[in-house]
Amino acid sequence: MAADGRGVLVTGGAGYIGSHAAKALHRAGYRVVVYDNLVAGHRGAVNYGELVVGDITDGAAVRAAIRQHAVSAVMHFAAFLDVGESVRDPAKYYRNNVVGALAVLDAMAAERVQRFVFSSTCATYGEPIETPIEETHPQNPINSYGESKLAVERALPHFERAYGIAAMAMRYFNAAGADPDGEIGEDHAPEIHVIPRAIASATGGPGLTVFGDDYPTPDGTCLRDYVHVSDLADAHVKALEAIVETGKSSAYNLGTGHPHSVREVIDTVARVTGREVPWTLGPRRPGDPAVLYAAAHKAHAELHWTPRLPALEAIVRTAWDWHRTHPHGYETR
Repeated sequence: MAADGRGVLVTGGAGYIGSHAAKALHRAGYRVVVYDNLVAGHRGAVNYGELVVGDITDGAAVRAAIRQHAVSAVMHFAAFLDVGESVRDPAKYYRNNVVGALAVLDAMAAERVQRFVFSSTCATYGEPIETPIEETHPQNPINSYGESKLAVERALPHFERAYGIAAMAMRYFNAAGADPDGEIGEDHAPEIHVIPRAIASATGGPGLTVFGDDYPTPDGTCLRDYVHVSDLADAHVKALEAIVETGKSSAYNLGTGHPHSVREVIDTVARVTGREVPWTLGPRRPGDPAVLYAAAHKAHAELHWTPRLPALEAIVRTAWDWHRTHPHGYETR
């Protein structure tokens, strides 16, 4: 597709994962158009491609961006992602994550764009019945964030039958780390992910709370599958290439298949930064499974995707490099 000079619209491309995907697309020879309302994204994260400021719920604006920039595929990252907030304010998540995604799909159908890569999540599985989690695991979300993503996944086969839109649903686990080149990184307000929160705690910021230490795990804290954000970006590019080559839709888990505990994360951050990570113990959060990690062999076999930075220390080191040079996120620039 890159050879025909046509573009890829990256919704949410000024955000954490979207900006890394935009860079991966650019490196792969695609022409990138970032579509973002900048509510959670950052202008400073748009280093690759042209920025179009707009909201995904504005179908006419999405259509105009597709038409003006000769877009032939869409990567959709624009979504709210705070699980706790989704419980407190589900309407916000259904309006943006579901209604917004459907507006993008409607615009694609109207403009006859038939390649869609969807940023989904392991939260669609809910409480795991068994681990590692396969793509065939039942999808029973326990919060409106997971439900909003699953609602879009369930719509995709219908859009394919009616409008010919082939789609890849990328269900990733714990996105972490930052661009190894140091250009882009993680800048959320408020920050909800454990690695940047541990780094903030180590550098004089808000203290870290560990939610429960009595889980049935080796050290009592939850086990999670941390996958580097650049590896996620690479998987999205490979998924797009698979659509171009085969025209087929599918869903893929993206993770390393090797879980790490919260205590391991804290110890790794302390080792990489050379600083103590102050933390306090809090109660368990409702709905936090003890163990959550991916079986990602389907992505390995069908997309030929293998994480290049699977080690937790390498993931933490890239995050530390970013936060050390950008102590106030993109405002540092």
